[in-house]
Amino acid sequence: MLNLAYVLESSAREYPQKPAVILGPMRLTFADVDRMARQVARGLWAAGIRPGDKVALSCPNNPYFPIAYYGILKAGAVVVPLNVLFKRREIAYHLTDSEAKAYICFEGTETLPMAEEGWAGFNQVAGCKDFWIMTMAPGSASPIAGALTFGDLIQQPADFDTIQTAPDDTAVILYTSGTTGRPKGAELTHSNVSMNALMSKMLYGTGPEDVQMIVLPLFHSYGQVCQMNAGFLAGSTAVLVPRFDPDEALRNLQDENVTIFCGVPTMFWALLNHPNAEKYDLERIARTLRVCGSGGAGMPVEVLRGFEEKYKVQILEGYGLSETSPVATCNRQDRPRKVGSIGLPIWGVEVRVVDDDMNDVPIGEPGEIVIRGHNIMKGYYRRPVETDEAFRGGWFHSGDVGKKDEDGYFYVVDRTKDMILRGGFNVYPREVEEVLMTHPAVSLAAVVGVPDAMYGEEVKAFIVPTSWSNVTEQEIIAWAKKEMAGYKYPRYVEFRSALPMTATGKVLKTELRQEELAKYERERNAEPSAR
Repeated sequence: MLNLAYVLESSAREYPQKPAVILGPMRLTFADVDRMARQVARGLWAAGIRPGDKVALSCPNNPYFPIAYYGILKAGAVVVPLNVLFKRREIAYHLTDSEAKAYICFEGTETLPMAEEGWAGFNQVAGCKDFWIMTMAPGSASPIAGALTFGDLIQQPADFDTIQTAPDDTAVILYTSGTTGRPKGAELTHSNVSMNALMSKMLYGTGPEDVQMIVLPLFHSYGQVCQMNAGFLAGSTAVLVPRFDPDEALRNLQDENVTIFCGVPTMFWALLNHPNAEKYDLERIARTLRVCGSGGAGMPVEVLRGFEEKYKVQILEGYGLSETSPVATCNRQDRPRKVGSIGLPIWGVEVRVVDDDMNDVPIGEPGEIVIRGHNIMKGYYRRPVETDEAFRGGWFHSGDVGKKDEDGYFYVVDRTKDMILRGGFNVYPREVEEVLMTHPAVSLAAVVGVPDAMYGEEVKAFIVPTSWSNVTEQEIIAWAKKEMAGYKYPRYVEFRSALPMTATGKVLKTELRQEELAKYERERNAEPSAR
């Protein structure tokens, strides 16, 4: 038998009075978190939640997330974490699609009014069993008529015994981003997530003496598994940051003696280029911070090298997806690191690069990354057709284009959906972005394909320039023409002060493509006199 909640219970037994989570002045011990999680489980059980029931959770990075998360697991139920930026329609969709029996939402976020509408809309369709509001003052009245507060939920004895679940029972349903269609729920088992937490603990060498800063959203697989679950398993302390802000991140790195920081590339970019970084004790941060992890998107080599030089710490870049729990490959501390690589497969996981017929492609040649091992999801919830498609040939198909070198290290070339087909030639945006970011005037770049009557697609670069730059778009295009093959360099460049990003810090290339498609349609449909 195995229940993911054991990662909390083991540390609560071994380090009961050690700080488990920190948020500003709030500090809760492992014993505190475990006791409150038991009360949550008791409250859920009293309300009729039973093993296998789905319980949705909307909560930013604060101590209530792990309390509710492990409480749901202790009750034998399935956690369905929701993005805290979701709107009414999105909330209703996820509640309906996951067949949630209850919904726990944190009061102190902008999600609450949307959650109320989403819950009400869902109730009309399927009848959500209960709706709890988590508050910083548990005894306060509920702001929504008929909803219980978190205080009501935990007015229970803390003597609840964790429900025994099987390793292959579903523990968490993580929804994909939905960039290629409606979001799908990846069913991750207790074994999937427990093993990935253990692998993450080993990769970063996480131990009870460590202090992790968690800026990555806990509703996302990276922050949830690689930091929160791995940290609770290791007995380390988590410093929670509700929303990424360079000043807040630097303050915590400095004041809380953080030893481990994981982020997405745009976070490292922001810390590298933060104009006020020097007002913090960077020497103290460098003395304490011993390892960083990067994932979620490809790390530009220039950003990696610049950050490591400035903060005197090594970044271990890895790779994974929600469907892989999430880590599949990573650079390791006990093996040589290759800059630009996503490293080696983690223990117990196999990775290949294949062609359309599932044949291994030659070393150094691009193909699709396919994976199998203990980290692979059960399937997409209530979607057998999509599940079968993802598992064709007995391997999980990532949809990512990658390559493998002679030493067995893997590299992500790009997402299949991001690849640009220009006049019959494949253009991989990440490769173009890497080149663009070597230009001194380019701080950040995102490359997408835009509609073109002659070539089908043309290459366009959206660039955040360095603050001192007065370079023009045409100068960037002329420079790029000299630096890369004729079919690769961007024919269009647009400067922006910022790029659209997801809550996890990924650049929203889908939004950029949609903008360009809408512009193309307007121009194509315009009257000749208006052109």
